[in-house]
Amino acid sequence: MQKGLFVTLEGLDGAGKSTQIKRLVERAQSLGIETVTTREPGGTEAGDAIRAILLDPRFRTMTALTEAFLYAASRAQLVHEIIAPALKCGKLVICDRFLDSSLAYQAAGGGLDFDFVLAINRRAVQGYMPDRTYILDLQPELGQRRRGEAAADRVEQKPLAYHRRVRDGFLRLAEFFPERIRVLDAALTPDELFMRIWEDLTPLLKKMGKYKGCSGV
Repeated sequence: MQKGLFVTLEGLDGAGKSTQIKRLVERAQSLGIETVTTREPGGTEAGDAIRAILLDPRFRTMTALTEAFLYAASRAQLVHEIIAPALKCGKLVICDRFLDSSLAYQAAGGGLDFDFVLAINRRAVQGYMPDRTYILDLQPELGQRRRGEAAADRVEQKPLAYHRRVRDGFLRLAEFFPERIRVLDAALTPDELFMRIWEDLTPLLKKMGKYKGCSGV
């Protein structure tokens, strides 16, 4: 189905995903690899509208079930508009969060059935699963300190116990999907973390080197 390479970064807020994505893009593009980056929730006009609802502190009573459907809806649109076309063109796609976040946040954190959350998201992504996922593992307390005085969104405002369950959920995912998930210590320096990601990713990039990108994405 796909010719390109699909990479996702996961973890609690404050783990450093944005920093690592920026560095991955810079390195890949310096090697002539056509790269598309996106994020979840959002990445499309419809997805950004859904993101605004999901993160709005006014909706603090939103249930985990509502969250699960909204995230899956945003994800389906992102795959349709951005991810699938880019992969079909042989590009490197790097996404800040994907379906593993729903398994960690709505299943482990929110208490929904794991198989149910996985099922609706498998339908949403239409077979476009990451080739490699990096979970940047971080203690929730450290994530909160890194965020500092920045205003917390609806999810960030949830109790510390919730974020601990989410972290545990991410770690368990590595046991469910060992072939594609790598867990890395987000407490490492950005340079050390990038080095470990790049060393693991390089063999996969070499495999996709025979594919050439195409216009339109």
